[in-house]
Amino acid sequence: MLFAIVFVALFVIFAVAEGLGAPSVPKGDIALISSAPAKYEHISEADYKKSLEQQETQAGLKKPPKAGSKKEEELHNAAIGELLNSAWIFGEAEELGIKVTKKEVEAELAKVKKESFKTEKAFQEFLKESHFTEEDVNERLELQILSTKIQEKITNETPPLSEAELESYYEEEKAKQFTKPPTRDVRVVVNENKKEVEEAQKALEADNSEANWKKVTKKYSPTTAAQGGLQKEISEEFLQEPLKKDIFKSETGELIGPVKQAKSWLLLEVVKETPKKVQTFPEVKATIEQTLSGERQQKYFTEWVAENFTAKWTSRTQCASGFTTEQCANFKGSGRPPGASEACYEANPKVPAKECPAPVVQTQPAVPGSVSLKTPEGERKVQRPRPEEISKAGKKGAGEGAAGAEGAEGSAESEAAQKAVEEATAKAAEEAAAKAAEEGSSKGSSEGKSKGE
Repeated sequence: MLFAIVFVALFVIFAVAEGLGAPSVPKGDIALISSAPAKYEHISEADYKKSLEQQETQAGLKKPPKAGSKKEEELHNAAIGELLNSAWIFGEAEELGIKVTKKEVEAELAKVKKESFKTEKAFQEFLKESHFTEEDVNERLELQILSTKIQEKITNETPPLSEAELESYYEEEKAKQFTKPPTRDVRVVVNENKKEVEEAQKALEADNSEANWKKVTKKYSPTTAAQGGLQKEISEEFLQEPLKKDIFKSETGELIGPVKQAKSWLLLEVVKETPKKVQTFPEVKATIEQTLSGERQQKYFTEWVAENFTAKWTSRTQCASGFTTEQCANFKGSGRPPGASEACYEANPKVPAKECPAPVVQTQPAVPGSVSLKTPEGERKVQRPRPEEISKAGKKGAGEGAAGAEGAEGSAESEAAQKAVEEATAKAAEEAAAKAAEEGSSKGSSEGKSKGE
């Protein structure tokens, strides 16, 4: 009797582990979604066939793809995904208390017809060609409205930014985003003929008025004549020498030139100087808040979709054999990266794979100091092994430091010993890094090191 009780208990544990305790999909259905609205709890084979037919039409196929082909698998998964996603969204909306009125759907339909169809006849032809009914269209529009309302609700729950976060971002970006460099407003004569530029110079030396600049540029510099040669807010960072020096080192009203620049000759006059200006935090606070809030809301919603919505509804979805996808709780994948060639996992493939994914995905930690409000994920770089020379030198130095510490008072775990190990390791690493510049002096370096110890 005791054996029987233990056996039954083990069977129950095994059954739950294998998914036998999960609700079974009724015959005639391809999926069962727990806690979904009654209308969407059962996904029937008829629903699947209709969805598949619509997928084939949207793909521009006149007939179903070849059995067993990649295209058939693609459309098969798309048809299932379409049905599951719809049921999940309707289910989530019901749980969040979000509803759509008939009037909202009608308004959206009128908008779609106006934007996409010239006549009612054109809309009816679309329904016929795409295998949609008006009920299908209304359901899709309702789904679209619900999706928008769900996103709005979730993003509105995003934790607000603190004053300290806004100020931190301002200080971090002040030099780049919120500092306007000094600029100059400059009048310019441009001509490939140096003699004409010299004639323009004589005319402007005699009369440097705005009116005369307009006459001179019209005659000698047609390309800059529109504003009487005036070029506003020229920044130093976009100029090359000698123009940079000529413009930013000259006095206002001073006529400079002719200056050779590429194939042309220039005549310049700075008419206005605008010094560097740093915008204050109050001036840009609203802009910062708008930028960061948008980014934070997007991130919050993306995480909610992955960690809450998708995870929750996947766990509630059981699919029939032949219809299991990654959206089903009873899906069992191969563990292989999507798109990887089967030849990568065959002992003697008939056709070797051109490329195979790495067996281990390399981690990409954030570079220290690169994480900020502007780049919350930081700068990601593939983690690489420590250089062999530094690694060996570090081990050697650590060993020597530990040996030296043994003679000191206290155990190897004492503060003094720990400090000795750290110093020896750091010193060894520095010596290894400088090894290339000290070729042939390894013996002298070793003696110097021993003496220092």
